[in-house]
Amino acid sequence: MRSDDAGIDPMDHEAGDGWEVARPLGGTPLGGVRMAGFRDRASAGLDLQVLPQPAVTVVIGLGDAPFTVEGTAGHRPLRSFVAALSPGPARIRGERVECVEMRLSPRAAHALLGVPPGELTGAVTGLEDLWGRHERRLREQLTDAPTWRERLTLVNGFLAERAERAPSMTPEVAAVWDDIVARRGRVRVADLAASCGWSRKRLWAGFGAQIGLTPKRAAMLVRFDHAARALRAGGHAADVALACGYVDQSHLHRDVLAFAGCTPTALASRTTSAG
Repeated sequence: MRSDDAGIDPMDHEAGDGWEVARPLGGTPLGGVRMAGFRDRASAGLDLQVLPQPAVTVVIGLGDAPFTVEGTAGHRPLRSFVAALSPGPARIRGERVECVEMRLSPRAAHALLGVPPGELTGAVTGLEDLWGRHERRLREQLTDAPTWRERLTLVNGFLAERAERAPSMTPEVAAVWDDIVARRGRVRVADLAASCGWSRKRLWAGFGAQIGLTPKRAAMLVRFDHAARALRAGGHAADVALACGYVDQSHLHRDVLAFAGCTPTALASRTTSAG
């Protein structure tokens, strides 16, 4: 495809369903950060449901048209926003969308957002509420930058500066989260507590304060995320239940209903992101 960065090695471009997607080749230099730029070339508009996932999503809108965020608190126009790990019912709509999206692990979110994921209030939070004037300045710079390469380089530089003075997550909490992710949510809380040398009560309190979920809920979320990806890739519910460690298909059905508010069949056909 032809794009404003054609022939530039540091960028990887894709196009599908009218969307241009730009990713930095080799990922980002910061651990726990995935990033991409999106542009709606077909002017089809954006209409997606925000699903729980084991990452904090940050979206920085470019240009003048804000997103419309619909949730339990009603409708809010936001130019940039943050969606927590388990955001509850939320829907994002937008026209002529052009944005940079980041997916942050809880450890990266703890460092880069300025607050632990557990302190994010509401389903979707305005990024300006967390970064203040720094968000406005970054958004202006991104809007003015002529190429995706320059835009993603700007974001990487901005995040690197924040990382230098960022608070760190408690090592025990970070290790437990990493264990849950590595084992795809198929863990026992007692084993997690034993692995970090904490009591179950201490782990429950410390993990919840920094991650925003209990260890058990976090394990359920990671398992659900793997199941949701498999379902959207065309997997049969019974096969997905077995592969993802559910007791049976009914168990999968209950978890999908709890996290996504729909059946596995409906989830398989649902649009959940611009890319």
